[in-house]
Amino acid sequence: MNPQRLLQHFDRIAEAPDAVARLRRFILDLAVRGKLVEQDPNDEPASELLMRIAAEKARLVKAGEIREKPWPSAVVGEEIPFAIPTGWRWSKFANLADFSAGRTPSRNDPSFWNSGEHAWVSIADMDDGQVVIDTKETVSDKARERVFRTKPQLPGTVLMSFKLTIGKIARLGIPAFHNEAIISIRPFLGDLDGYLFKVLPGFARQGDTKGAIKGATLNRDSISNILLPLPPLAEQHRIVAKVDELMALCDRLEAAQTKREQRRDRLVAASLSRINQPAPSAEGETATAFRDHARFHLDHLPRLTTRPEHIKSLRQTILNLAVHGCLVPQHPNDEPAAEQLRRISEQRDKSSKRHKMRQMEKPHLWPDKEAQQLPTGWSWMNLGEVALSMRYGTSVKCNYDDSGVPVLRIPNVSSGKITLEDLKYGPLKSTDASELSLNVGDLLLIRSNGSIHIVGRAAVVTADAAEMSFAGYLVRLRLNNREISPNYVWTVLNSTEIRGQIEEPIRSAVGLKNVNLTEFGALSFRLPPLAEQHRIVAKVDKLMDICDQLEAQLTITQTDSRRLLDGLLHEALA
Repeated sequence: MNPQRLLQHFDRIAEAPDAVARLRRFILDLAVRGKLVEQDPNDEPASELLMRIAAEKARLVKAGEIREKPWPSAVVGEEIPFAIPTGWRWSKFANLADFSAGRTPSRNDPSFWNSGEHAWVSIADMDDGQVVIDTKETVSDKARERVFRTKPQLPGTVLMSFKLTIGKIARLGIPAFHNEAIISIRPFLGDLDGYLFKVLPGFARQGDTKGAIKGATLNRDSISNILLPLPPLAEQHRIVAKVDELMALCDRLEAAQTKREQRRDRLVAASLSRINQPAPSAEGETATAFRDHARFHLDHLPRLTTRPEHIKSLRQTILNLAVHGCLVPQHPNDEPAAEQLRRISEQRDKSSKRHKMRQMEKPHLWPDKEAQQLPTGWSWMNLGEVALSMRYGTSVKCNYDDSGVPVLRIPNVSSGKITLEDLKYGPLKSTDASELSLNVGDLLLIRSNGSIHIVGRAAVVTADAAEMSFAGYLVRLRLNNREISPNYVWTVLNSTEIRGQIEEPIRSAVGLKNVNLTEFGALSFRLPPLAEQHRIVAKVDKLMDICDQLEAQLTITQTDSRRLLDGLLHEALA
């Protein structure tokens, strides 16, 4: 393993997912295969070391320092997972070390707990590969005498979890007891301690685990039979030293990567925060600064978007710019939005009288928004003002019998689009089917769902879904498509401002999250002239295509980084 080669290419390989974690795993893989340090023919072979270990174990049993336990069976050929160098031997864990699980005193007896007399280690107290110097809980002398019936484990003792989080390892920096999901490990020869600490967790995770109520677990037999490649003792010391050197290098690489990402995240956050604020007035210094911030961000997209979460934030920013009137210029010759609203209102009045429809009450605008200045030709309005109609869907039970009417459900409103996958059908009467029939350009809004982030999400009905029906957890919003762009309304519904109006009232709601027709109708937003709506939608589509390209490029970059990392690791292995 050549640290200089890794440092030389780290800026590129760091874009690979889990690059440093993979390097750490690879270092240990080289170590246990005898490929990390050179073998020395003058080293005492592992076969001699195993005999010394056996002799020391027998001495400890005779002295009463450990209990006599059966030796695991010999390692046979079919058990060996990979080849190891001459002078090494495969051994089972119980032939190298004694181990014991801890205990948890009864929680029903408060006198056992948190007296401050003895530290008690749980898995949560262990930072993998580190030293335990503090614990969240303690146990009393009474617990020591009645439950543990022994002295605390001494500082320096190696602990490893074998339940739920298998292979988490740490070393005691204080005297302590521990729970029953952790074993304390005492090598028969103290010199084995460093090597076991490095390599045991990886092999423990490959052990013969059993199912448990809360997850996988090892038992005493499977722990005893963990297979370990054993180098000569002198080589173990060289391996531990080399692993420590390379892990320190990984620490440096990880710190540099974290620092770089934090710096980039701060730049992205600062840039986005300036253009995700409430819209400034259409003119003046504030508006000019706002447009400059937006232009900066859009001009530096590739450099500012290096992770999926950056692109997600960028998509949201594009939508926010669109509804603030900052994405495309205003044209003074565009017919003002007020004229569109007047014609829509007249059409709604006529339709209500002709069909004896109940007029939806006009909700009140937020006072602070009425006071805000708007771009030229724009108007404040509520969703209910532009809706020709809003209604819930059918409550009939749907199934996969395609003799009925196709009914769109919440799963069919996915990622802002209508999807016809997993389509179900309902036995609707012809009159109901007619009333619930969808037109191209209608919007379907999710009105009820278990997730606050899903309620209010919408999709524009396309030609392939026309004349289908829709289920009761959805709302159909019908517009006059000649006066207002459904795709612009979709943009509005996904902006941060509207999401706040939807999510805030239901954030504290108990049970199923829900928005009714009146609440949908009350959503307040800015309406641009129709011509500008079309320009905004075209610009949003163009920028979203760029986001798609950035995501694709990000995938390619990560793939290339992964291949480079694989090449470097292969070079190191060779």
